[in-house]
Amino acid sequence: MIICRNICKTYKHGSNRKQVLNNINLVVERGDRVALLGRNGAGKSTLIKLIGGVEMPTSGKVVRNMAVSWPLGFAGGFQGSLTGYDNARFIARIYQRDYSEIRDFVEDFTELGKQLKTPVKTYSSGMRARLAFALSLAIEFDCYLIDEIILVGDQNFNRKCHYELFEKRRDRTMILASHSPHVIRQLCNRAVIIHNGEASEYNDVNLAVEKYTNL
Repeated sequence: MIICRNICKTYKHGSNRKQVLNNINLVVERGDRVALLGRNGAGKSTLIKLIGGVEMPTSGKVVRNMAVSWPLGFAGGFQGSLTGYDNARFIARIYQRDYSEIRDFVEDFTELGKQLKTPVKTYSSGMRARLAFALSLAIEFDCYLIDEIILVGDQNFNRKCHYELFEKRRDRTMILASHSPHVIRQLCNRAVIIHNGEASEYNDVNLAVEKYTNL
């Protein structure tokens, strides 16, 4: 179970502070697939980062009673001067996994070839997303955090992402930020609309999509 208790998040904006999330309360049960809906800038990615521990809330608390991934596709944790292989080795050490298994998975999944021997700071954004996504899947988590950005790319990579995440790990908990009604209806059993910093929960995904499109 993941519990968000009275989550607020503000950022400094000039001489003032901008509130992105205001008193968010959310409970995600094991096996849930929760869609996060909201216009650009509504706070979907911010909430995902807070749940993943990438950022801390200004106030409130996130309780995680399951192993939660970092946001898939998020490359902010990479050490740019290290190679793709070195970053994979670092992840293996942190999570106490066998490096050779992670290396083999990353090589096969990313299809980056010799680029894995070069510093990550030389990668394009697409290459960094591939590496981040591969490393996320190389470690088995109970809950995967997914931002829509990782669902774009060439058709072959998209198919691989879909199989590895939504078919091979169909029993896992997922929190998915997306603008696509088709993706949400296909993959999610619950939805949360974030609007004006506040969250509205829906057990009926179709109703949530309808409300979202009418915002």
